[in-house]
Amino acid sequence: MNPRETLTSPRSEASAGNVAGTAARPEAETAAPVISVEDLAIAFPSLDGRETVKAVDGVSFAIAPGETFGIIGESGSGKTTIGRALAGLLPPTGGTIRYDGEDLRGMSRRDWRDRRRRYQIVFQDPNAALDPRMTILQSLIEPMKIAGGRSPEEMKAEAMRNLDRAGLRAELADRHPHELSGGQKQRVNIARVLPLNPRLIVCDEVVAALDVSIRGEILNLFAELQREFGIAYAFIAHDLAIVAQVSDRIAVTYLGRFMELGPAEAVTERPLHPYTAALLSAEPRPLPAHLRAPRRIELKGEIPSPVNPPSGCRFRTRCPHAQGLCAQQAPEWREVRPGHHVACHFAGPDGLVEHASQQSSAKTDTGGDHR
Repeated sequence: MNPRETLTSPRSEASAGNVAGTAARPEAETAAPVISVEDLAIAFPSLDGRETVKAVDGVSFAIAPGETFGIIGESGSGKTTIGRALAGLLPPTGGTIRYDGEDLRGMSRRDWRDRRRRYQIVFQDPNAALDPRMTILQSLIEPMKIAGGRSPEEMKAEAMRNLDRAGLRAELADRHPHELSGGQKQRVNIARVLPLNPRLIVCDEVVAALDVSIRGEILNLFAELQREFGIAYAFIAHDLAIVAQVSDRIAVTYLGRFMELGPAEAVTERPLHPYTAALLSAEPRPLPAHLRAPRRIELKGEIPSPVNPPSGCRFRTRCPHAQGLCAQQAPEWREVRPGHHVACHFAGPDGLVEHASQQSSAKTDTGGDHR
């Protein structure tokens, strides 16, 4: 099933007046962000403990109420690490994450626990959050028990309402996870977070493990819940076709940094960064005709190690347009079109890469900034 055929509101409402930190939907332009991220960094020790893995290295963005913010990239790009940080599962090693304007570091443990309930995550594996020993009803009630404040009767009634909201039959309440299909289990995972009144749900590859015929149904469910409750989503995936269909804005991630960020329609129809163009051209799922690249762009080699990323532009070792300047200095994060940002020396408003060799020569001749 093609999600675009079933989603009732296609994500093509990009507003020309938006800035990088706001949603592409007009009604969200003046709303305070649900979550805002500034210069986020997350690092881990390497397996031998001798080096540092910079999984995320200085990304900034904000998500507005009711917005779907897509994050795409190859394995190892840092997209899942960003999602786990948004859901409070990983502490930042640098930068700030503000939840409804409040910095996590300024909260007490109790305040953070209460706030954390409003920022949930649904994982790729439908079995990840389901205890095989529990019935579906027990699994739906469990988050409400932890939160407290409701009687057993109220929790059961709310669980059954959410079972129905998720498109599942009431008789499934007494079954165990192994008796459900993958799509049904993913619906249960979605229903589990609804009693917590989430402001943001991080969707981490939520349809990647499902049959193609089921994916559209799950995406429809997310869209219906967003319309009903105004939930914001951080939609993380490697499948650009799906991200393009459901997102208001898209951030393209490579080696822990954003390469491009802008309205979904602009990023997919008029990409500014060579990496975005390569992802579009390599998309294995059929893209709409207007999004198909005229030719396949081959990326050489593998994504470098985040332990020792390339100097200058991190994408330069695989970029078909790389010049000497790209190794000498990191590109600035620039707003090239309204609300459309890119980290590329040669990206311009009229196209992907504007006269790369000429610009490189000009900057070198004039002694350009070589930070």
